[in-house]
Amino acid sequence: MYEYDEECLQVFLDQQGKLFDEPVAGTPEEAEAFLEDCMAVVVDSIQEVESYFQEEGIDVEGMSMEELEEAAEVFALPSGRYLIVEG
Repeated sequence: MYEYDEECLQVFLDQQGKLFDEPVAGTPEEAEAFLEDCMAVVVDSIQEVESYFQEEGIDVEGMSMEELEEAAEVFALPSGRYLIVEG
């Protein structure tokens, strides 16, 4: 199981509204539990986001890297990594 670092948890807490109508977590502990439950993943590049979506059977053909980055499920992290949360 993946361990989510402080950066992942804070970005998710701050930006969860782009994916969910109502907050699903209010603390870092709740965020970590939620991310574990939905098996969120962290990848190192936008190209890995594209590969992940393709592996999951999500049609990303014709989407630009910017469009992938703006997808509701994709949370850009300050370190340059990406958190992918399937709601």
